[in-house]
Amino acid sequence: MDANLPILPNHPRVVIIGGGFAGLAMAKKLRKQQFQVVLLDRNNYYTFQPLLYQVATGGLEPDSIAYPLRKIFQGNPNLSFRMAEVLHIKPEQKVVETSIGDISYDHLVVATGSQTNFFSFADQEEHMMGLKSVPEALNLRSFILQNFEKATVSLSTQTQDSLINIAIVGGGPTGVELAGALAEMKRFVFPKDYPDLDMERMRIVLLEATPKLLGGMSEQASARALKDLKTLGVEVELNAKVSYYDGSILITEDGFRLPTETLIWAAGGERSVSQRNQQGQNCGWKPHPG
Repeated sequence: MDANLPILPNHPRVVIIGGGFAGLAMAKKLRKQQFQVVLLDRNNYYTFQPLLYQVATGGLEPDSIAYPLRKIFQGNPNLSFRMAEVLHIKPEQKVVETSIGDISYDHLVVATGSQTNFFSFADQEEHMMGLKSVPEALNLRSFILQNFEKATVSLSTQTQDSLINIAIVGGGPTGVELAGALAEMKRFVFPKDYPDLDMERMRIVLLEATPKLLGGMSEQASARALKDLKTLGVEVELNAKVSYYDGSILITEDGFRLPTETLIWAAGGERSVSQRNQQGQNCGWKPHPG
């Protein structure tokens, strides 16, 4: 039991599930207080998520935005990290069941963040690319480049268009930043790496279901983002709700169609699976929304 954790007398144990922004901030707050802090995460590194789009587009390597969790807390004897998958919470026994064994706690913090919310398209998830983790960013980068390689040897212009066109659903910060980065690649990178392809035919389309980009920001920020993206050559479709996607054709409710095999879903998040699995259990915690 307790994954070979040290015993610290007179130190109530605080178990924190999740090594993202919220979990890391909580651990830092408690690391010099009279608590034994146990941080659990399925990965042994912290990810700076706002720059995932840079990894996906080749601007940064993963080690530029990922940092080992153990190094962050070196020299803090009352804090322990364990890489583990949380399987179940037993509030009556004050125990967290994990892939490395049961871990007891006095206080529990659940900060497992969010995962991509595909809304009504969950059954089409296999056709769409998310961008909430380093593996997803690397998968997206690889997927785009593989499609360009296929387009290079294709004799069909229709197939080429479908392979090199890119659709991004969601006009929030992730979608806007990603669209801009891809537009820069279209102008400066792809023509050099793929001289056999006509980059003028490549379409980068950003679809937002509401009337404005960056909905949580000011009108000035929204208008500037729209102007800059259009200057870069990004097609921005506002009030555009996706109604159909089968892996090769995207259609919106107002009839807009785009042939593309690359659909990046940046339309929002939902609580992670581990949080949703615990709903209905009276264990004294409230899920963190981000």
